[in-house]
Amino acid sequence: MEKIAQLIARLFLAQIFFLSGIFKIGGYEGTQGYMEAMGIPGMLLPFVIALEIGGGLALIAGWQTKWISLALAGFTLVAAAIFHNNLADQMQMIMFMKNIAIAGGLLLLAIQGAGSYSLDSRRTL
Repeated sequence: MEKIAQLIARLFLAQIFFLSGIFKIGGYEGTQGYMEAMGIPGMLLPFVIALEIGGGLALIAGWQTKWISLALAGFTLVAAAIFHNNLADQMQMIMFMKNIAIAGGLLLLAIQGAGSYSLDSRRTL
């Protein structure tokens, strides 16, 4: 049961990044404009998309899990601070807390590892 739960946990954490990256491709101009309105250079969007899609796929596969989890946790905390910092707005507060919770899950994944059903576990055999 633990092995399956570790795989499901990775899938749950990965899907938000993978799908977010895919959606950013479809709404590229709008996302770029939103980033620029928030003071972030739009030229960073391809790197954001690569991190989200690549990081999501790496988590699904359980590849380089410690480093990917740390990178995505840092990215998620920075995104919370930049895009969800109006804590007087209830929706922004919820989005901020969601990002904090996701970062917490990623940090736990970085510490505990990907589990048995992962590429990382195959490398250690």
